[in-house]
Amino acid sequence: MQRRRERVGASLADAGRAGLVVTTLVNVRYLTGFTGSNGALVLRADGSGLFLTDGRYRDQAAAEVPGLEHTITRDLLGVAGPRLADVGGAWAVETHTLSVDAHATLGDAAPGVDLVAADRVVERARETKDDVEVAALREACRVSAAALESLWAGPLVGRTERDVARDLEWRMLELGAEAVAFETILASGPNTAVPHHHPTDRVLQPGDLLKTDFGARVAGYHADCTRTVVLGTADAWQREVHAAVRASQAAGVDALREGRPVAEVDAVARGVLEEAGWLEHFTTGLGHGVGLQIHEDPFIAAAHVGTLERRTVLTMEPGIYVPGRGGVRIEDTVLVTPAATGTPEVLTDLTTELLEIA
Repeated sequence: MQRRRERVGASLADAGRAGLVVTTLVNVRYLTGFTGSNGALVLRADGSGLFLTDGRYRDQAAAEVPGLEHTITRDLLGVAGPRLADVGGAWAVETHTLSVDAHATLGDAAPGVDLVAADRVVERARETKDDVEVAALREACRVSAAALESLWAGPLVGRTERDVARDLEWRMLELGAEAVAFETILASGPNTAVPHHHPTDRVLQPGDLLKTDFGARVAGYHADCTRTVVLGTADAWQREVHAAVRASQAAGVDALREGRPVAEVDAVARGVLEEAGWLEHFTTGLGHGVGLQIHEDPFIAAAHVGTLERRTVLTMEPGIYVPGRGGVRIEDTVLVTPAATGTPEVLTDLTTELLEIA
């Protein structure tokens, strides 16, 4: 955690900031290891800091947040303010998540201090993962893949979407997940045309497409994976759509290389769907960062002006959705490796072939 704090502190120093008041809980966790529901960090540009939480978390904070001074209080910002005033200068605050009232409380408690926008400095740091983060993501993806493979062993036909979704979630927990990464999206038949379908009591039938978007959470880190299979024998239309999505997804994964413009990655995957004549039925985003949050920076889009960095973990998830008929999505969680290695690392190790299962 200290190295993370020093890394963010260096960015603050480069921007001429005396420090940062961290109030976004996921960022507090990233910089301190604290997993409670109420905490803040006063981070100085030299990487030192003050951690604040309330009395409920005194013992938990002592165990999870070593190497920092602690203050136990319910008035987190009121107590933090004088520390800013003691140092002076310009202090960054997370205005993208801090309420107007909380900002006013901090300003009143830190007279003479210039409060400026943090410009997502912690979120930018979180884009590239360290060894601890990559290990947690690998394990979350391993658990997810093992759970789905065991589910595919069946039987599935004759069960409801809701039942199968809960079964998959239980399998992830049994395999070591601390929780599911998000509510499982499990859709069958025409429901597969809905990108974020909520499981219902629809009974799975022979010939259905079955789309499963799911993931496990391990040590706070999220896996994200989607596979679409056919229950029984696939027809020509299902094969065509699946083949187009698979080709797009493979091209997109291969494009996730260090130094590649993010907008170019978007164009590569979309170009495959356009050539196959299905681009108009791709109505969702292509991919996003994943880590302590299931959706985090960077997001893959034509408007993104940056390039990919090594050790960034993103999803690649093109899809085709035809209302009233059905849809296919294939999604992997992928680690951008150094340019010299040549190949991105797919963490969700599952076949992307069109499977026909019972």
